[in-house]
Amino acid sequence: MSTPAISLNDGTSIPWLAFGSGTAFFGKDASKPVTDAIRAGFRHIDAAQMYKNEEYVGAGIAAAGVPRAELYITTKLNKVPEGQTVRDLLVDSLRKLRTDYVDLFLIHMPTLHEDLKATWREMEGVQREGLARSIGVSNFSLRYLREVLEVATITPAVNQIEYHPYVSRAGASLIATHKEHNITTSSFGGLTPLIRATGGPLDAVLTKIAARVAQGSGKAVTEGQVLQLWLRKKGIVCVTTTSKLERLQEYLAVRALPDISDEEVAEIDEVGSTQHHRAFVSFPIALCRVHTDYTVTCRPNG
Repeated sequence: MSTPAISLNDGTSIPWLAFGSGTAFFGKDASKPVTDAIRAGFRHIDAAQMYKNEEYVGAGIAAAGVPRAELYITTKLNKVPEGQTVRDLLVDSLRKLRTDYVDLFLIHMPTLHEDLKATWREMEGVQREGLARSIGVSNFSLRYLREVLEVATITPAVNQIEYHPYVSRAGASLIATHKEHNITTSSFGGLTPLIRATGGPLDAVLTKIAARVAQGSGKAVTEGQVLQLWLRKKGIVCVTTTSKLERLQEYLAVRALPDISDEEVAEIDEVGSTQHHRAFVSFPIALCRVHTDYTVTCRPNG
């Protein structure tokens, strides 16, 4: 069964479900998890220069034996060292990933770039050259997104952010701007209410909806799958990860589940808005340190 795709503003499309190579695989050999994910059915692999494991991701992709044309590969730009260019770093990523192009190339963190507008112009250049089919941003708050939009001749196709019901209220203005410019939202940390914020007000709601979907579909349904369905209903890309085969199968099984209702989406939105819990990057970002578990801590400039 194929994964649903979302149309991007540049005429390409992106698979709705992605396997992430960060988090537990940060700086580690991710080759087997990537191979396992592809063989299980994932076709979208999400990587990053910051994760320090692109060569392992490339090895995992090669070992899976799936033609490049059937895969969608995302990677993200780290801080550009003095004397180098965005193109230099992307070419190095392509070498590690064993591919001639990436499907999506994102600026990973806005505050890693002193001149964000200049960095975006370089991003446009690598897309025009064909090294990246689509370009976008990641962890961009409204302030940084507007800065890029001021100079963009190519609108970012994607903004990948932490997104789940416990941050949806805080991110409402950003999501509205995405819709205004036809920028697709991509979510990491989408299962946070069940993993990093357990015991919250959403627990009972997710259990209730899981039972309803299970009864209607005749399939076992988990609360995590309900959160995936919530993202899918909103047209938001879901980036998730695991080292367990059974969890890969659980994520992929969502493809066969029906959508949740508009009323169920509204209930998740409403109850989720009563609690705020951000597990990863907080805005405004200043001086940030990325930890080995992919959490980020920041301290103000000055």
